[in-house]
Amino acid sequence: MKKHKWIVIGFNLILVLFLFNKSIIEKEKILSDGKLVLLRLAPVDPRSLMQGDYMRLNYEISRNISIANIPKRGFCIVRLDENGIGTKVRLQNDVKPISDGEYAIEYTTSNRSINIGAESYFFEEGQAEKYDSAKYGGLKIYNQGSSILIGLYDENLRKIE
Repeated sequence: MKKHKWIVIGFNLILVLFLFNKSIIEKEKILSDGKLVLLRLAPVDPRSLMQGDYMRLNYEISRNISIANIPKRGFCIVRLDENGIGTKVRLQNDVKPISDGEYAIEYTTSNRSINIGAESYFFEEGQAEKYDSAKYGGLKIYNQGSSILIGLYDENLRKIE
């Protein structure tokens, strides 16, 4: 029995390492090949916006949605303007159908709105003032609706660094 225990432990360790590395490779693929989409940040009470070393993000595309009428998981379809700023077109259950010039961002529902998986932006402690001018969240999105928040952008569409 002891012999089999170590085989099971070894197999589980290899499986965990494989899945972890697969996740890293998928994120790297999104970063390198993904489409940059800027999403307008919705106004939030500034007193609760900064909490230590992170900023809670609220996107305009997730406002004015009755979550009682939509599925718990789905895709927010956005259309980009000439500056790469995304505007919500519709919510749908599947990644397809999608028209030319439209992009899918996977969402889940929360208590009051939809979450696209990038609702917090962490930064170095003491840098909060620099991010007060943030007007857009920059996401890299990939074919099946996967997205990664890569930074915050100001009103001139420049990445805040």
